[in-house]
Amino acid sequence: MDRRPPEPESEEISLYVTTYYSLLRSTGEVRVRAFEEAHAFSGSSLHLGALSDVPDVSAFAYAAARLPDEMPEVDLVILGQSHELFEAAGHDVRRWEIVKTRGRRRPLRYDGAGKLAVFIASASDIDDLVPILTAYQIEWNKMHERARRAAASPEELHEIVKDPIALSSALGVSVDDAQKLIDAFGAKRLERGSRALYEHRSDLKVRMLAASHSQYQRAAQRWWGGIEPSYIRKTEPRRPPVYFISSNTHAIANLVGGYAQSHVDEIVNWARREDPEGLGEDVDRAAKSSDPTDLAPLLYYLLRGYIHAAKGTKKMNEVRAFEATHGLVHLSEPGHIDVDAQIAKLNEIDPKLIDPRLRIPGIERLTESDAVIVNIDYPLGMAAYHLLSRAGQGVGDLRGIYVMGKAATLNGRVGDAMLSGVVYDEHSRNTFLLRNAFTARDVAPWLRHGSVFDNQKAVTVRSAFLQSKEYMDAFYRSGYTVLEMEAGPFLGAVYELVNPKRVPTNEIVHLSAHTPFDVGILHYASDTPYSRRQSLLSKSLSFFGVDSTYACAIAIVRRILTLECERLASR
Repeated sequence: MDRRPPEPESEEISLYVTTYYSLLRSTGEVRVRAFEEAHAFSGSSLHLGALSDVPDVSAFAYAAARLPDEMPEVDLVILGQSHELFEAAGHDVRRWEIVKTRGRRRPLRYDGAGKLAVFIASASDIDDLVPILTAYQIEWNKMHERARRAAASPEELHEIVKDPIALSSALGVSVDDAQKLIDAFGAKRLERGSRALYEHRSDLKVRMLAASHSQYQRAAQRWWGGIEPSYIRKTEPRRPPVYFISSNTHAIANLVGGYAQSHVDEIVNWARREDPEGLGEDVDRAAKSSDPTDLAPLLYYLLRGYIHAAKGTKKMNEVRAFEATHGLVHLSEPGHIDVDAQIAKLNEIDPKLIDPRLRIPGIERLTESDAVIVNIDYPLGMAAYHLLSRAGQGVGDLRGIYVMGKAATLNGRVGDAMLSGVVYDEHSRNTFLLRNAFTARDVAPWLRHGSVFDNQKAVTVRSAFLQSKEYMDAFYRSGYTVLEMEAGPFLGAVYELVNPKRVPTNEIVHLSAHTPFDVGILHYASDTPYSRRQSLLSKSLSFFGVDSTYACAIAIVRRILTLECERLASR
């Protein structure tokens, strides 16, 4: 039976993609205004108001959260794959200021004079960044025109921007949208942002340095080169067996690193005293509970605030040092690539300090294990293919590949968990069929608020902006309910790890019978594009989102520990 989804009506989106790739081939600077028409007529589900003269504040907030706070001062965005490419073009980016965003982990450098350097790890960074820049500019200019009519000076506009009701009237948007705009600028930069909004239109330019597939592979090589010294052992086996995870840098570390579990009193007392996000009462109630699993999620969520409440990096260094003595090593930006990694030696994990939900029967056998967990901070899109391909070449016996990530759900709610056995990949146009290592019963016991849906079908999209409602409808009618950005590239790399040829294109690819190692894919819902009311857009998952994140992470680590203990017992 042909399980490929029907080709959705996406001529406008295809035209948009073709437009920016063809223009970015230029060796000079390209104005973002050249993308605006194709962007506006693409019908993006994240930018429904692109053609309206009323500001679409939700789209602006989404874009602004994925750009640095310095964006109002930027006029040129330079895309490159390495320091060498930037330097060859005359940009000494090593001396530029490191800047960050709330919604994307992408290396950025700012020269303080209008130039923003963006390091791209794959073509997915282009598909992600160009629509973000275009949406940002379209909505900025709408708001600029209305701001000029509503205020006589930057100072007057700043006073208006302080008040959501006054800003709502000035821009002709809802009070909720006005508050979104205030949040998008941020309290620390509200005055500078409102001044810039009043004083100038956005006329961004983009220049792409000579991007190539081989440069992406070189970046992956540098990344693995930064990990390998910590992975290779001096004793046999020099390349230990590996369970590979793509997730985040906090869940696995908190579950097996043991710091939170061994510093309960300090974290609880801090939470009672500071009452972060109004969670003090919840912490107090959980601390008095006889069930340790009541407190664990709060400990993990509050640990970041507890660390950053201390001045400087002393507390973070303390956490890293503690974890290292318990078998977990954190590698920050290995090879100067902004995808952190962690290596956990299973024989050094302390069963007394790990999360109580991981204490499976026979866990004491882990002291005999020679295997490690390699966990990486989930990469964006096609970067997943390049990094897993390189890791697969560098490790020893590969015993499992597990992918945990965020996704949009077409049939669930924020905080649900989705497990897919079919993945359609927009990059290769392949439909991957796999035997997912996880079912609902592996996740459900650890999920308190959401629901778990297994036997789902996922679509790996090129970008969050490159989808229209008609496009999503076509997939939904074929039973595809999960929209995400990494599963297809990861599965393409899996195919090449077990086959003597490159991954095909536009085919149905059966992985179920060909992988000698475990393959598991889990997603937690962070967005519901069919419901603008529920859609998070630029908001954080906050404590509610920790529930589904940790339920998925617990399922992965329990699977690894169970497999390893069974292997040791049979030996």
